[in-house]
Amino acid sequence: MDQIDTAQLMYLLLLGGAVVVWFIAANRNSAGKTLQHAMLWGLIFLGVIAAIGLWDDIRQTVRPSQTVFADGNVIELPRAPDGHYYLTADINGEFVRFVVDTGASDIVLSRADAKTVGLDLDALSFHGQASTANGIVRTAPVRLETVTVGAITDRDVRAVVNDGDLFESLLGMRYLQRYSSIRIENGTLILTR
Repeated sequence: MDQIDTAQLMYLLLLGGAVVVWFIAANRNSAGKTLQHAMLWGLIFLGVIAAIGLWDDIRQTVRPSQTVFADGNVIELPRAPDGHYYLTADINGEFVRFVVDTGASDIVLSRADAKTVGLDLDALSFHGQASTANGIVRTAPVRLETVTVGAITDRDVRAVVNDGDLFESLLGMRYLQRYSSIRIENGTLILTR
């Protein structure tokens, strides 16, 4: 523990002691009530200390976001609280949130996301099949006019629409292979073109 940490600890102990003394002096005639109040303030005090100590984790949980660097070649995706990596891409002018899935071969759109990006579901031919954790599902091949992440835009991108119960669209290896480097460092997935 360095001098700054020691000074901060001493300050917090002094502040806590002052609060305890004030409670005792203010409520000396009702010891039970004083004890309840002291315990309540102690819990608040510990909660504040815990929140300060865990602030970086709390901030990432509340608002994880992807970062696209100015040069346009690097995308950083923080690990979400559920352990997955998510990427938001502009597909045909509409934003779609994908789970980055190295186990998927293609970009796989849910029916809802396919509709959002302007694909006519009634015109699709679900003649393909894909093996998933939930069994075999039917798929329809499609072409996406544009897939944009930050300054990176790919045109005429092959994808499939899943006819099953897919809650999140998947960003599979066919798209990820467009990047020269895919690595994970300190809970961040880094894609480099």
